[in-house]
Amino acid sequence: MIRKIIQNINEWLEDRIRHLVRPLSPGARVILIVTMLVLFGGLSIYMTVSSIYNFGKDKGRKMEIKRMEILKPESEQEKRDSTNYQLQLNEFEYGRTENQ
Repeated sequence: MIRKIIQNINEWLEDRIRHLVRPLSPGARVILIVTMLVLFGGLSIYMTVSSIYNFGKDKGRKMEIKRMEILKPESEQEKRDSTNYQLQLNEFEYGRTENQ
């Protein structure tokens, strides 16, 4: 479905371009093609060079460096761990009797 739509658009554009270029002489066609080649080639080179030049500039702002968080020892992490905390609660409740 999409392939057919793209093909129809391609054919329509090709017909429009042929309709516009048909009245031109062969010499004028060559001049038009060379002009377009130079124009689009220059635009492509300009965009490439300007993107390389502006790479990393970030419009005057300096790069922000975030510090890494210091890791806690494993014993402290286990205390904060929700599954370990739940296990400790269960052991505490089962170890207790009703009469005490």
